[in-house]
Amino acid sequence: MNILKFITAGSVDDGKSTLIGRLLYDTNSILDDQLEAIQKANRKNDDGTVDLAILTDGLKAEREQGITIDVAYKYFQTERRKFIIADAPGHIQYTRNMITGASNSDLIIILVDARKGVIEQTKRHSFIAKLLSLKQVLVCVNKMDMVDYEQAVFENIKTDYEKLARNLKLEHVDFIPVSALKGDNIVAKSDRISWYTGPTLLDYLENVEFEEKNNSSWRFPVQWVIRPQTAELPDYRGYAGRVLGEGLTVGDEVVVLPSGVRSSIKSIELNQIELDAAHNGQSVILHLSDDIDISRGDFIVSATNAALSERSFEANISWFENKALDMNQVYLLQNHSKVTKIKIPEILYKFDVNTQERIYDEDIRLNDIGRIVVKAADDVVFDLNRDFPENARAIIVDPRNNLTVGALIVEDFA
Repeated sequence: MNILKFITAGSVDDGKSTLIGRLLYDTNSILDDQLEAIQKANRKNDDGTVDLAILTDGLKAEREQGITIDVAYKYFQTERRKFIIADAPGHIQYTRNMITGASNSDLIIILVDARKGVIEQTKRHSFIAKLLSLKQVLVCVNKMDMVDYEQAVFENIKTDYEKLARNLKLEHVDFIPVSALKGDNIVAKSDRISWYTGPTLLDYLENVEFEEKNNSSWRFPVQWVIRPQTAELPDYRGYAGRVLGEGLTVGDEVVVLPSGVRSSIKSIELNQIELDAAHNGQSVILHLSDDIDISRGDFIVSATNAALSERSFEANISWFENKALDMNQVYLLQNHSKVTKIKIPEILYKFDVNTQERIYDEDIRLNDIGRIVVKAADDVVFDLNRDFPENARAIIVDPRNNLTVGALIVEDFA
């Protein structure tokens, strides 16, 4: 059974948490003790029904204010598929939390309030989906019950968003009219939206498939070097990590980066069982044919399609910190388990999230998205976003306080 990871995003009070709560409730995926706790929470909707948004609002501050602050993860499954759901906050000051959830997702559900249409946060989250190369966008036009289920309202929003999608070059976008509060088109087809002939939300999630890039390459960031040096295992040398991409098999010729030393895969180990191949997302131990000096943070990559190893590159950045980006400050770049000192000597431009136009001669401040030049003290192993998105992402840490102040996506050579 395959796993679909998706995130819900949108503006404040668009109904993201309610949508997830309704999806879990109508698929009987809520445990009895969870349901009892929700009923005792004393948060009611206008019609007297239980507020299902409580299911994902786990923080005390979230329940008190009726908003989502941090990303909440929920898990459920049907006969067709397993699901990992990330419920992202809608407030602009929590954009960093939304990016965290979206970076691990295959699909994004963008909720649009039928009364408000496409607004700034809709554009911001759609822009982030494009930057992160998410494979699919589903626009759920929510609160259709509050506009009398009018088809014209849905069609107008669809037209507006399609224009935005063309500007952003979003290739795979679908639309569903729903009411998370009333349950229309969430799990069961709605008689009140009879003019809509497409799938329900659950049908869509169970059946959506993605067009995978024809890229059989793989990357293996080394998380740990295993050297027991015991009497039973005097010569054991294994490299533990998580596979990115497909095609890793015994006998493959490999390059270790950044050193550039070549070898081949002698064996692949998982739970003390030897495998012929390892697949995307698997955590395994690799054994190489040669004894090589490899450390945590190094990369083992395919020799036929190696990653890049450079000290200078251009990247899109999303800034998380209240203080503006300081071009005189030394930051830390964390790419998988590798940490490297960097400076950002140049801000090329910022993006206007409403128009997607470039803005020049501006600082990068909280929640800004822009293009920068990065200079690193040591070689950084990466791929360009257009070639291998999973290995084009990193975070920026301020060494003065160990706070994560930004996230970046490598886009080009500097």
